[in-house]
Amino acid sequence: MGLKAWPASGRALLKAATYHARRDGPKNPFVYNVDYLLLRMRPTPGLLPWPMNRGRFGLLSFRERDHGDRSGGATDWARKQATACGLPETAMATLWLLTQPRRFGYVFNPVSFWIFQDAAGDVRAVLAEVNNTYGDRHSYFCATEAFAPIDGNQRIVRPKRFHVSPFQEITGDYAFKFSFGEDRIAIEIQHRHGAGGMVATLEGVLKPLDAAAAAKLIFRRPFSAFRVIGLIHWQALRLAIKGVPFRRRPTPPTEDVTG
Repeated sequence: MGLKAWPASGRALLKAATYHARRDGPKNPFVYNVDYLLLRMRPTPGLLPWPMNRGRFGLLSFRERDHGDRSGGATDWARKQATACGLPETAMATLWLLTQPRRFGYVFNPVSFWIFQDAAGDVRAVLAEVNNTYGDRHSYFCATEAFAPIDGNQRIVRPKRFHVSPFQEITGDYAFKFSFGEDRIAIEIQHRHGAGGMVATLEGVLKPLDAAAAAKLIFRRPFSAFRVIGLIHWQALRLAIKGVPFRRRPTPPTEDVTG
């Protein structure tokens, strides 16, 4: 599906819900609301509305150095990762980033998505940038065979290589499914390990990101990033109480590479 109707301003707000559930017992499903920014990073970066700041502290802000190699050049980093994975230049006409903003100078993004469009507006690849609570990072390059357009019907399978949850093994694979519409985004990630693993989804509606929406975003969930960290640890405690085995972080941790 071509995405020519994505905002010419280069920015939008995704008001979404995320759902997590284990594929085997004990069951521990949960769902909560979350706000993501959809930002055009290339060729012309989308301008952020007041009261948002780019690259510096603010009540609501975005910093490119939160991503990639953390040098501040994450857009170039993402393009280099895609090129290394074989994505042709013609499939990188426009690059978008779907990520959560900083609030009061703090953010924790469990996963952000770099979205590569060709000149026709079709999505040709997605780079899923995953963080864990230890400060480690790993990226999964997702594309179909021969880099055909991603239309929401394919499951793109990548081997799991990164320690995220201490209650899941670093084995099996991830099956990614992406649906990008003109006003809606839906993403599903299944960790498959025999009968085990888990499923996570992110689904929501794209809304204009203007000054009024940005101001509401600050006050609607002012401590959203702290809430994310709190919920992660709360769900971990629930799993521990239910007797799910705890797996320590590998030493040394997984390198920050794309796989």
